[in-house]
Amino acid sequence: MKKLMAALALGGLGLLATQPAQAATPFGCSAAPTPVVSLNYGSRYQDNDNSRSSIDKVSNAEVNKALAPVENFIRSLAKDANLALKHSEPHTADCVVHQLAVWARADALSDLRSFTANLSVGARYAALGLIYAQVQTLSTRTEDKAQIEAWFLRRAREQMLFWEEDATYGAKRGNLRAWATLGVNLAGQLTQDQVALRWSSWSASFLQCQALADGSLPQEMKRGKYALHYQMHAITPLVVTTLLLEKQNLSILGACEHALRRIVHFALDDLEAGGVASAGYSGKTQSYFDGTRTLKPFELAWAVAYLQLYDDPKVEKIVTSLSTLSNSKLGGDQRLIWSAIGF
Repeated sequence: MKKLMAALALGGLGLLATQPAQAATPFGCSAAPTPVVSLNYGSRYQDNDNSRSSIDKVSNAEVNKALAPVENFIRSLAKDANLALKHSEPHTADCVVHQLAVWARADALSDLRSFTANLSVGARYAALGLIYAQVQTLSTRTEDKAQIEAWFLRRAREQMLFWEEDATYGAKRGNLRAWATLGVNLAGQLTQDQVALRWSSWSASFLQCQALADGSLPQEMKRGKYALHYQMHAITPLVVTTLLLEKQNLSILGACEHALRRIVHFALDDLEAGGVASAGYSGKTQSYFDGTRTLKPFELAWAVAYLQLYDDPKVEKIVTSLSTLSNSKLGGDQRLIWSAIGF
C-alpha cells in the first residue's frame, strides 16, 4: 500500500476544472454552452495495433478536440451540482437543470457518426446522469426536468441497441460497455424505466462474469502496457452500477462468486506489485510503471461506493488516505454524493 500511496501523491488531486464565465440567463444562471449534437471521430490507437495500446498522436488529438466541449460541460456541471447538493440550494440546482435542458431540447449527442463515437459516448451519459441525479429533487423546473428525462431515455435506448446489435465481440466484454451500462442504469433510475434497469442488471452481471479466477478481466489484459489501466477503468463503472442496482432492489452482489471483489483486488494487488500480473498477461511493462502514466486519485474515486458494498480494509485505507476522491465522470465528489443522495 505504501507504493500505491506514493504513486498517488505524485499524481495530483485531479480536481474538477471550471469553464470560462458565460453570459447570464434572465434568472441569473450561466448560459449553457452550445449543445454538441454530432460526434464523429476515429480510434485513438494506431490502425495496425490489435492490442489498442499504441497511441496515434494525430488521432488522439482529434478525439480530444471533438470531446472537449462535452468534457468541459460535464466538469462545469459537476462542480455546480456538487454545490447545489452540499448546500441544498434550489437556485443552483435550477441552473444545472436549465443548462441540461438546453442540451436536451437540442437532442444533444444524438448524431453519432462513427463506430468509435458510439463506443465511447456511454461514459458521458453516465456523467450527465449522475450530475442530474444530484439536482433532480432540488430543482423546481418541472418542464425542464421532463425534457431532460425523456432525452436520457432516448439515449439509453440507442445505447442498448448499439451494444446488442452493432458492438464487436471484444467491445461487448470491455470497459466501454461497463460505462454505457452505468449510463443506461441511471436513465432507468431517473425515469423508472424497467427495460433500462433490467438491461443494466444483465449487462453488469455479464461483464463481471468475464473475470478469471484471479480477478483479471481478459479483454483488458489484451491491452499491452495499458492492461492494468483499463482494468482500473472498468472497475469504476462496475462498482457504481453494482451499488445502484443494490439500492434499486436488483442486486447482483455476489455474481459469479463475488467477481467484483476479485476484479478490484486483482488491480489493487497488482498496483502494489508493480504491475507484474498484468505484464504477465499482456507481455508489456505497465503504463503506471514505465513512465507513461501516474496513478491519480480520480482513478480510485469508486472506492467510496465500493465500501457501501463490502467491508474491505485495503479499500478503506485508500479512502482514509486521500483527501480528494472526485471524478467528473461519476458526478464529482464521491464522499458528498454517496452520503447525500437517497437513491
